[in-house]
Amino acid sequence: MTHFNDASSPAALLATRRSGKARDMVAPGPGDAGLRAILATATRVPDHGKLAPWRWLIIGSEQRETLAAGLDAAYLAEKPEAGRLEREAVHGFALQAPCLVVLLAHPHPASHIPLWEQELSVGAAAMQLCNAAHAQGFVANWLTGWACYSPSVHTLLGAEQGERLAGFFFIGTPAKPLDERPRPVLEDVVRRWSPPA
Repeated sequence: MTHFNDASSPAALLATRRSGKARDMVAPGPGDAGLRAILATATRVPDHGKLAPWRWLIIGSEQRETLAAGLDAAYLAEKPEAGRLEREAVHGFALQAPCLVVLLAHPHPASHIPLWEQELSVGAAAMQLCNAAHAQGFVANWLTGWACYSPSVHTLLGAEQGERLAGFFFIGTPAKPLDERPRPVLEDVVRRWSPPA
């Protein structure tokens, strides 16, 4: 496989990761073995209590059109006044990029581990998937939006009681070089702690 990133060390690899736009991704995407490796890496995250408070759904290429139609029907049911362009955008959402997986937060409310810590583990799994895709030479895009908060979409995806959609993850090859986006100035987001006087 030809890698589009040129990072020569793990630190450099992480420093060069960035999101690509799902609509700008082309083939190839990861094959079955590559996706399995990406998902295995995505599970290697902090997980207090070893609860695995997340699960992944792989949306196969043969299922994309069915998902697109389901999203369209759910959107129209919730927003019957939606116009043609809106509906085309909703329909096209599931058809972007060569590979699509969905992350579900799967909390364990009976556990003594605080739900907040379980949710942090879900976010870590999401980020780890993006890093793993980048390490394999692909680009990933973590998208949320209306569908993540729609009860109808939860039902469509088979979400269990208490689960929430953390996002849709599109993986592929960028059709054009990725532009770097502005990053925070470290001095704006990092402080040294000073004990209270």
